[in-house]
Amino acid sequence: MLSLTANARRVLEARYLRRDAERRICETPEELFQRVARAVAHAELLLGSARQAALWESEFLTLLSSLDFLPNSPTLMNAGTPLGQLSACFVLPVGDSMESIFEALKQMALVQRTGGGTGFSFSGLRPARDLVASTGGEASGPVSFMQIFDSATEHIRQGGRRRGANMGILGVEHPDVLEFIRAKAGGTGLRNFNLSVGVTDEFMRAAQQGDRYALVHPRTRRTVGTVSAREIFDAIVTAAWETGDPGLLFLDAINRANPTPDLGRIEATNPCGEIPLLPYEACTLGSINLAHMVSPGESHASLDWDRLRETTRKAVRFLDDVVEINRYPITEIEHASRGTRKIGLGVMGFAEVLIRLGISYAAGEAATMADHVMACIAEAARESSEALARERSVFPSWSRSVFGARGERLRNAVRTAIAPTGTIGILAGTSAGIEPLFALAYRRSHVLEEQVLEEVNPLLSSHLRQRGLDERRVLSEVVARGTLDGVPGVPGDIRDLFVTALQVPWEQHLRIQAAFQRHVDNAVSKTVNLPQDVSPETVASVYRRAWELGLKGITIYRYGSLATQVLELGADAETYHFDHAAKCDPTECRL
Repeated sequence: MLSLTANARRVLEARYLRRDAERRICETPEELFQRVARAVAHAELLLGSARQAALWESEFLTLLSSLDFLPNSPTLMNAGTPLGQLSACFVLPVGDSMESIFEALKQMALVQRTGGGTGFSFSGLRPARDLVASTGGEASGPVSFMQIFDSATEHIRQGGRRRGANMGILGVEHPDVLEFIRAKAGGTGLRNFNLSVGVTDEFMRAAQQGDRYALVHPRTRRTVGTVSAREIFDAIVTAAWETGDPGLLFLDAINRANPTPDLGRIEATNPCGEIPLLPYEACTLGSINLAHMVSPGESHASLDWDRLRETTRKAVRFLDDVVEINRYPITEIEHASRGTRKIGLGVMGFAEVLIRLGISYAAGEAATMADHVMACIAEAARESSEALARERSVFPSWSRSVFGARGERLRNAVRTAIAPTGTIGILAGTSAGIEPLFALAYRRSHVLEEQVLEEVNPLLSSHLRQRGLDERRVLSEVVARGTLDGVPGVPGDIRDLFVTALQVPWEQHLRIQAAFQRHVDNAVSKTVNLPQDVSPETVASVYRRAWELGLKGITIYRYGSLATQVLELGADAETYHFDHAAKCDPTECRL
């Protein structure tokens, strides 16, 4: 019997379980995992034998039903169905012509209706008021066309189950960069886009030194003016402080790690920023549940490194099999994706692991643990990809890759990434990605359209009982506040252990992200959550330090800066049953 929380079952029923013609649920969670395992293991039949397929179907079913590993949502939704599109992350090119722009719009619709998220670089579009030779009119510029993409996304539900998502990127040298930076002013524009400015090392140095830099016409590549880099940087910071957008995409760092530079320069990512991709590439993701890698031990808990390596090896094979059986929405995506066979294996439950190990997220030891965990996964993932290359051959574009030049035979051009895991983290019953706990009690909206999921951290109850504290009193205050701030009678070590996102110094957020990034082939989706009262100067410090640390991208969110937000502190006290919480095992605690 699957061990699922009440919220996990709600999400499964709303999004993942199959329905009949009358929209009635006709699949159990157990049957969902059987469907996915069987469909993905079909790759073993195509590449090996029936015996091999049966063996790996069993292995994959155990991997999924144990919740040790979960793939991205499209795989759970679509594996074993006629749709069969299993990737979450896509990048589509947008050329500087009406035909190309609306071809990209059509392709976006085809991707999003199957459950994928799309990223675009709009840097190639001519600026507003530029002459259009064919008509004698004026161009309307990238932001105006982004509004069309945004409107289309508003009316497309991914796989018929959720609204789509986009990443919009504009290079900092584009003449319309200021309009792009301010596109979300007021919190109402481009609701279905995350925005990032693509910046270079040269720009960041110019901003530091107070120099000017060139604005370049994307079509002619001629300099059309110069502007103060510091003024542009300050505009980015102000907009991010006000609305959370734009983030920064560090293009030079991304392309220094590009495994196939001969195929082109990377200019865009998926909507959450963790997968830099060439035009038409797609990537399939999956995450290891780190909370399941902890061994209790007689005196203290520890991480089971052998189990983590073995789970990694199985997960890499699973994701490579997904590439094999995937039904891509257009031919160009299939060609590009099969050429590099990119996968993104990451983690969820990092914050929960730290608590179980007795480590505060705000402590230096947390960054050390992050480094060790990701180094272990990266090594095992590479070994697994090497083994698959021996068994199945290298990825088709290998000869044009940095690995081909070095004679290093790999099945996948990239292997690791850190995704946010917001929804599959709910399914696994653990904390999201590598984020700290957002709160000890919070309301999560926008996951199930108008429904609000309320969550209270079950580990806190266990610690309160172990220390003989008044669980009912403490939890009643936590439910009202969201954190242990201001709750009397709670020892300092428990406060430190249950530190939440807004209490973690921004420098520590970046240390954790950098520790993971050192061992990740793709990038890291992580938000630096900031208290409502921080100044724009703090945002500027975060952005500068992220660049200095060699991160590939950075996103901040100042709590309360938008009228509506996904996570809110506190929960409704009436929905949390204290008698039940006091008696049940903490891992089985329910709202």
